[in-house]
Amino acid sequence: MVGSATVSEVFAAGERALARGAWDEAHACFTSALEHVDDPAAHEGLSWTHWWREDLAACLAARERAYHGYRAAGDPRAAARMAQWIGDDHLWYAGAPALADGWFARARRLLDGLQECPEHGWQAAFDAYVALESTDPGSARRLVGEAQRIGRTHGVVGLQMLAVSLEGVARVQQGEIAAGLGCLDEAATAALAGEYEDLAPAAWACCLLLSACEELRDDERGAQWCRQITAFSERIGAPFVVGNCRSHQGGILTRCGRWPEAEQELVTAVERLSGGPRPWHADAHARLGDLRRRQGRRADARRAYEQAGEECSAQTGLAALHLDDGDATGAVDLAERALRQLPADSPRRADPLEVAVRGRLALGDRHAAAERVEELRELATAVGTRPLQGVVQRCQGWLAGAAGDTDAAARFHADAVATFDRAGTPLEAALARLELAQALAATSRSDLAADEARRARSALTELGAGPDAVRAAEVIAQVAGDDGGSAPSPLTPRQVEVLQLAAEGHTERGIAQRLVLSEHTVHRHLANIYTRLDCSSRSAAVAEAARLGLL
Repeated sequence: MVGSATVSEVFAAGERALARGAWDEAHACFTSALEHVDDPAAHEGLSWTHWWREDLAACLAARERAYHGYRAAGDPRAAARMAQWIGDDHLWYAGAPALADGWFARARRLLDGLQECPEHGWQAAFDAYVALESTDPGSARRLVGEAQRIGRTHGVVGLQMLAVSLEGVARVQQGEIAAGLGCLDEAATAALAGEYEDLAPAAWACCLLLSACEELRDDERGAQWCRQITAFSERIGAPFVVGNCRSHQGGILTRCGRWPEAEQELVTAVERLSGGPRPWHADAHARLGDLRRRQGRRADARRAYEQAGEECSAQTGLAALHLDDGDATGAVDLAERALRQLPADSPRRADPLEVAVRGRLALGDRHAAAERVEELRELATAVGTRPLQGVVQRCQGWLAGAAGDTDAAARFHADAVATFDRAGTPLEAALARLELAQALAATSRSDLAADEARRARSALTELGAGPDAVRAAEVIAQVAGDDGGSAPSPLTPRQVEVLQLAAEGHTERGIAQRLVLSEHTVHRHLANIYTRLDCSSRSAAVAEAARLGLL
């Protein structure tokens, strides 16, 4: 590739390719340059092509070659830069904090005695991140202040804005939710506006924002940023979100009802994180389990949750499965187990608290359920995000219904519909509307109940939420005698049986055992069902059958 171009020209071309996200082109340029000269800068550039393609082993090997090359060349500043990123890789990708500490210590010593430079600011930023991981926001804020000052002094926008992002995380940890999210929004805006000198810190800032949105249940904000990040990725023609950030994005997309996008992100995350930090891989499995549960793929959901191990959101997901199976005692046990893993003020408590409320009410323990609802209300007040407020309203509706106050239950569920709708979370809005329909039915307002259930079924069908669409159809039948229309069924009775079991999450083997058929026959039935309903997947077929009132 070098040919008529000089090595320096090829190297510069590699740098330009990196800046616009052309990882393959950059890899070719740096590899070509290294064939002619063993330059540590080319190894450094090559390491970033591996980083973006999530090949950690190759990335670390290239970074260490660059580190030793800079040391041999007597360039302690560049060697410190490599030591910092090697430390970050061990911390962020490999889950090896002891190794990260060693490399960060090496970077600090190399920087000792040098005139202040951006690398001093980057080290402050890395140290702030470590402090945040240790839940020490006070130390983190002192360090990010230093990083921001150095970024401003030396005109390094990426350093300054990443430090602003880390300040946002620290503020959120300290309960300054609005101010913290403001910092995170600003840093992500600068990232997607192309103000950062390098893409990696820009991606890191966006990841910190997505993580905060997911933890705070700020799906409204998270969905907006997911759209912006997707658009940015399309503009540069390359994936912009990597590692655990992809998992956070998938979780937000799941709750917002954007399931095809969520599936792509989460399946990729599970695959790519298999060799990374165990907590990250567990998170990805747990979030994939949530998606599968919502899709009605219960067996797949259970497998994903079990692969996540003791991760608290996986325990919450398993609790929800137990509740759906009518095992309220098992659901409460698992939900309480998840709650014991989380700090008292963690927004992540919202999901297990909601399952605990449902479980306690199913067991007839209204007092314990009311205590959990109050804890949810206090959490929602502190966090202030609309989706979390909607969860509280939904739980208050359940509590009122259990107490026999059907009018209050209907009001709470109606409020939840409006709150979720304003938050831009159509799945949660549809589920709340279904709860409203059931509450209205209990007040003998059958016409209104049927209307709300039909609207819920339409939305759930469109989203592909097959089992919930089936539940909506059952409510319609109960309150209005609506059989889904008088058109002849496109499915045979046996096909309806097969699809009903598929909607409940049974595998082809499980369906075969239930109906005393061969797996081949079940597979053929499903293929014919897809053809007759003009669908290409199980979840789509279940949703279409529910829309037609067949299930």
